[in-house]
Amino acid sequence: MFHVSRGIDRAIQSVSKQMTPGCETLEENDPEIQRFFKDTKGPEFDDADADFVRVLEDLIDTLILKNVLHHTDLPAAAQKKLLLRKGLRSRIQGALNLLDRDDRIL
Repeated sequence: MFHVSRGIDRAIQSVSKQMTPGCETLEENDPEIQRFFKDTKGPEFDDADADFVRVLEDLIDTLILKNVLHHTDLPAAAQKKLLLRKGLRSRIQGALNLLDRDDRIL
């Protein structure tokens, strides 16, 4: 639940978790709330978030490879998400591999 204050144009000016006088209450999944947070975040954060997710994936892969962490140590939801992302990445890389690797010597 969020409490929003609006400007003269009825656009959301601020969002708070705390109730303040004159604020309107909106649910977290309200489209206006979603737009407000997306607009204030900006596209540069979207790119940075995607890059950061890739860093975290690589970190987890490294920890698993070095036996510091086991895939099964992660919560089931995290295991599922990691496997899904690995599958998507391998399909994308496979799709970009236009020339199949051929180890035959001519």
